[in-house]
Amino acid sequence: MKKLIVFILLIFSILSNANIKMPLLFADGMVLQRNKKIPVWGFADANEKVEVHFNKQIVKTQADKNGKWNLNLNEEKAGGPFELIIIGKNKITIKNVLVGEVWICSGQSNMEFQVFKTKNAAQEITDSNYPMIRHFGVAQDLSGLPKDDLKAGKWEVSSKETVGNFTAVGYYFAKKLYAELKIPIGIINTSWGGTNVETWTSREAFQKSEDFKTMIADVPRLNVDSISKLYALQMKERVEKIQGTPVSTENENVFKDLAFDDKAWGELNTPSLWENQPLGDLDGVVWMRKTITLSADDIKNKAVLYLSKIDDEDITYVNGIEVGKNTQYDLKRVYEIPSNVLKEGKNVIAIRIVDNSGGGGIYGEASDLKLALGSKNIPLDGKWKFKVIVVKTSLSPNSYPSLLYNAMVNPLVPYAIKGVLWYQGEANVWRAKEYKKSFPLMINDWRTQFKQGDFPFYFVQLSTFDEFGGNSQKGSRWAELREAQLETLKLPNTGMAVTTDIGNAKDIHPTNKQDVGLRLAAIALNNVYNKKQVYSGPAFKSQEIKGNQIILTFDNIGSGLSTPNNDELKGFEIAGSDKVFHSAKAIIKDNKIIVSSENVKNPIAVHYGWADDDTEINLFNKEKFPASPFRTDNWEMITANEKYKVSK
Repeated sequence: MKKLIVFILLIFSILSNANIKMPLLFADGMVLQRNKKIPVWGFADANEKVEVHFNKQIVKTQADKNGKWNLNLNEEKAGGPFELIIIGKNKITIKNVLVGEVWICSGQSNMEFQVFKTKNAAQEITDSNYPMIRHFGVAQDLSGLPKDDLKAGKWEVSSKETVGNFTAVGYYFAKKLYAELKIPIGIINTSWGGTNVETWTSREAFQKSEDFKTMIADVPRLNVDSISKLYALQMKERVEKIQGTPVSTENENVFKDLAFDDKAWGELNTPSLWENQPLGDLDGVVWMRKTITLSADDIKNKAVLYLSKIDDEDITYVNGIEVGKNTQYDLKRVYEIPSNVLKEGKNVIAIRIVDNSGGGGIYGEASDLKLALGSKNIPLDGKWKFKVIVVKTSLSPNSYPSLLYNAMVNPLVPYAIKGVLWYQGEANVWRAKEYKKSFPLMINDWRTQFKQGDFPFYFVQLSTFDEFGGNSQKGSRWAELREAQLETLKLPNTGMAVTTDIGNAKDIHPTNKQDVGLRLAAIALNNVYNKKQVYSGPAFKSQEIKGNQIILTFDNIGSGLSTPNNDELKGFEIAGSDKVFHSAKAIIKDNKIIVSSENVKNPIAVHYGWADDDTEINLFNKEKFPASPFRTDNWEMITANEKYKVSK
């Protein structure tokens, strides 16, 4: 009888002390969206009564049988600070709550890029005392199933102590909005470097898509632990099939040696990330070997080994002797080879590469992959032997679709927002044509999930980066991805910031994030906040062929077409029916552009800025907004047949 009484008292104690819990997004310092219904939700006991107090509002509801509850507060004007009070069997008081404008900032590394890394960072951090600007940093996490709450995250007030770790693009956007509107601005930063658009899209969106429903049918509905084990098994089996040998560290100690026989190993095109080859989305440890033949004269000279860039870590050997190592994925490897290491006849360069996440392998310019022997250069691009010895068992965000949506977006739904800022696409350049479908699918998906209509969705077009040396002659994946972004403007209430003039051909992470934020803010100020202004650069509209010339017309010309310092127009190319593009002369006349080339007598198509590295292009309007790269043909491009596939 005593045991029964103790048990009943224990149960009563547990029930009577059960606490209401709020999602991490609802915390001190938060910003709520003005002029919209304000969703508030949380967790409690089954059927528990819940009461929410805010400003002069009191709204009541009851948790469902699973302990979840939600309600809507009425619209509020900008202001604060207020307290948000939630009362159930316990009471939660959230302090210092502001009402203003809330923007989600998402994407990959250029959105993740923090203020402290930007140009003039010290000056920017000094000028950061803006208590009305608040930043919520979503902790990186992934999940095979949609999550109700975030792994971690907190609201921070902009100050010298905090702003350094804010998303730079989001912060500079918020700073401009605050300067114009003088109301609270909240930015929710949910981003992860190196991630593709598919991981940010929900399973439901893929299931409803004719283009992707077959793909998603093969993706299991499992928790992270189960899906990790399945992924590791499938990856190991796939790699072993490709390379023809087991994934094993056995005999690894001799892979660096000249005498080792690697004829049973597979081959990779180099330089090129192995994600862009049949090896696919692999994280782990891979050995790569290249055999070269040298003469007696060759080995008399000073020898320097150039290996372009290696993602992530390398230990490099020549004929079994270590000549260098590094752990920076984006640093060019230049290693001096000690005298007496090279031999007349066969020599072997062997590299042990560790890839922790994202891209992996030797990448960059072919011209940066060479052995310099005095004034003689021996190219090292082309086929290299490879053997995978370790496959990482942990998932990466790109291992399966929806992993980041589940963990880093779903817990934010249905928080009231004004719109989304997006900077992503670098991880999708290999499938640029398909991005014309996958990117709009994600935008529509988020709008469906948040149930707040076609809210503003503004994104950044990829800036210049010479990843593959692509151009009109051999094709450009980066140009194709920019075109896919440009075409996404067909969706309602979208906007695009062109950044061709503020990139860095040698750095995928340009440090000028101030102008990126300002250009996104210009779109928002014009479209959302009725601060009418020119907010974008010239956009190709139509072409007219007249003899050996093509006349181009544009939208968004502002006060007129121009070039900086009245320089000669650069970046235009012209082609005839042979589809061979030649550099063209281009002049501005009556706010149109006339393009011609003495090499093309009967032109039919124009390219502008059609290259990975489009640094030199210089068409602007007089308000100094750059024109987007474009083409006037519809000829098949090099990514036409590339499709998103799930590793099996």
